[in-house]
Amino acid sequence: MISEGTNRTLDLAISPDGSAAPGQLYTIEARSGVAVRLQKVQLLRIFNPSGHQVCDFWAFAAGDLTEYLSMAHLHTSLGSIFPKVGDKLVTTRRRALFTLTEDTSPGVHDTIIASCDAARYRELGCTQYHDNCADNLCMALCAIGLEAPLVPAPFNIWMNVPVAADGSTRFAPPVSKPGDRVVLRAEDDAIAVMSACPQDLTPVNGENAAPDILQFDVVDQAGNASSGR
Repeated sequence: MISEGTNRTLDLAISPDGSAAPGQLYTIEARSGVAVRLQKVQLLRIFNPSGHQVCDFWAFAAGDLTEYLSMAHLHTSLGSIFPKVGDKLVTTRRRALFTLTEDTSPGVHDTIIASCDAARYRELGCTQYHDNCADNLCMALCAIGLEAPLVPAPFNIWMNVPVAADGSTRFAPPVSKPGDRVVLRAEDDAIAVMSACPQDLTPVNGENAAPDILQFDVVDQAGNASSGR
């Protein structure tokens, strides 16, 4: 897929193929995205320095990008729209690709809302190009030499979308706090993509809050981790 516009995401690859260096803390610039290659049993730790920044998260099977995390299949697997610690995140082939192993936040995340894209910002009144998560996904993969086969529904980490008894939804500020982290264990080799959501026209990233950075590191089973946490 081709993005409708470009931003710094194209220049933010952490390595030519997306492999992370154990012991290094990486920053995802506000409004941008980054792809990271993970080996089975490695841990991906995602940090929310400001506490109000949402992370759109996708993951693909390393050997076949047509297999990817599926929120529809996740709902069936969990019998819930709210993943919690210990839950497995499954693919379009109903295989576990990640397990949520730690969450220091209250656990409010979203699995039902599509990633923002250029069309969404046109709906919101933008007349010029607006950075968006769908394009960040495409550019993050392009930056490591890959092409997104599509833009799947994301796991919106820290995004707060209350669902009423009648099924209606609304956008509310995140309830996470500064320094919160989510830890995901790879159950197979995978390529994950994280976007520091650029949404600034709804309270997705907090009331009157500007989009901010995210950070992440990769921990192997020998205990190698970033010195920053």
